[in-house]
Amino acid sequence: MAPDTPLLEPPPSSTHRRHCLIKQCGLILSSLVIFSVGLLTLADHRSHQSLSISAGIAHHQVPTPARGMREGVSAKSIPGNLDEERVSYNWTNAMFAWQRTAYHFQPHQNWMNGPLYHKGWYHIFYQYNPYSATWGNITWGHAVSCDLIHWLILPLALIPDLWYDINGVWTGSATRHPEDGNIYMLYTGGTGNLTQVQNLAHPADLADPLLLRWVKIPANPILLPPAGIGPKDFRDPTTAWLGLDGLWRVAIGSKVEKLGLTLVYKTYNFVSYELLDHYLHSVPGMGMWEYVEFYPVLVNGTKGLDTSAVGEGIKHVLKASLDDTKLDHFAVGTYDLVKDLWTPDDPESDVGIGLKYDYGRYYASKTFYDEEKQRRILWGWINETDTEFDDLMKGWASLQVMVGPGSVVPLHIGSATQLDIMAEFETTLYTVTTYFCTDQTRSSMAPEVFKVVYGSSIPVVGDKKLEMRVLVDHSIVESFGQGGRRVISSRVYPTRAIYGDARLFLFNNATDVNVKVKLKIWEMNSAFIRPLALDQF
Repeated sequence: MAPDTPLLEPPPSSTHRRHCLIKQCGLILSSLVIFSVGLLTLADHRSHQSLSISAGIAHHQVPTPARGMREGVSAKSIPGNLDEERVSYNWTNAMFAWQRTAYHFQPHQNWMNGPLYHKGWYHIFYQYNPYSATWGNITWGHAVSCDLIHWLILPLALIPDLWYDINGVWTGSATRHPEDGNIYMLYTGGTGNLTQVQNLAHPADLADPLLLRWVKIPANPILLPPAGIGPKDFRDPTTAWLGLDGLWRVAIGSKVEKLGLTLVYKTYNFVSYELLDHYLHSVPGMGMWEYVEFYPVLVNGTKGLDTSAVGEGIKHVLKASLDDTKLDHFAVGTYDLVKDLWTPDDPESDVGIGLKYDYGRYYASKTFYDEEKQRRILWGWINETDTEFDDLMKGWASLQVMVGPGSVVPLHIGSATQLDIMAEFETTLYTVTTYFCTDQTRSSMAPEVFKVVYGSSIPVVGDKKLEMRVLVDHSIVESFGQGGRRVISSRVYPTRAIYGDARLFLFNNATDVNVKVKLKIWEMNSAFIRPLALDQF
């Protein structure tokens, strides 16, 4: 079969309006094999030349490199030549307002990360600059939700106010002790000389379901970069897991020259640590591994597992975010609990070489185990694709249709920018390889916006149809192929296909093949996201 293009990730049904509506985000999504069919979310059909019109462009030189990169961590950045001079489009406030998401969690301003479940509340801690929409002054914002859709924004959890984190409270992970219920929050801090160190904080009151107050321990920093590791190459501690000897293990991402690697420490109290004399795993040529994750999964079954789970029928996932490419790679393998070594099941698909969580714009992901529902939840950052200068400016139906060869079919469902689209493609043509892609090359007239084609091959087994789910939330488009076997996340910044001008089209680029398409489309409501009034709680 010939696949096509997807859009976003599916939200829970409570946010759907149960009538058939569709809309668009100003982006092309297409998948090809021998032919190409797809969903086209492009408002106007002006020629490609119109994309290069210079009218309305203000020439602002973009400062490079980004501050976060200068300080040794991943800032919001665009892959490519960071030294090239770029210009910023003449955006209006209305354009910026349209780009803000409606049912994805997003702070009122700036950007985020981080996760935990406690006494009926899901907690997210996100890296946040209270003073600007660009990287710097990194503080931990804090929000809670009962359903992962609607969020209450709480007071700041951790601020960069001590010498060991004065240059930023960076990524961290929570571990809950199974016996006393204590929560240990390990996080990376940036010192005054930009050295990366590990620190420990804990809730001031475990009885508080909102965990409003956090305390940094006096013994901080608890870990410094070990010998042979650069001062800017030691960050992002994982959730801890218990070893056979009763001691906790914590993994930290790093590199030695271009060797991407995972360090492992043992601890009994989360204050004193012993570094293992070998890496958990390493892969040559990958560069810095950050946001490392290590967790168990069932070989057969769909339930999630606690991070310390071991036994028959369990494999372990090792994931690393590659600082050089800004992509999240993972592999499945075997963990030797005695030697503290992890080996990939397929060396040809090792971390950084094979599988990705997402084939689009998705980075710095973290997971946590939801013990209430026995599932592992994955969070990720769908990062920006415009410039830091633009960030400063922002501050912030069911139908079946036969699509003939070479045709473009408008789907007249009115205007909407918040959609959940289910699509099924069927053809009698037999093909060996199927591709799943999103094409952003015509998504915006703004010259500074990063516009690429993301894609991957995708298996369509036997006589199965090609299935995809697309979630559109203003500037975020998430596409899921074959039940999530391939995922592509995108950020798009249309200059014309916004508000009432956003439309959805179905297309078939084949020359002699008809494609039968089954569509179900829902308009999405907006999530309830606002600061919590503590005096009314």
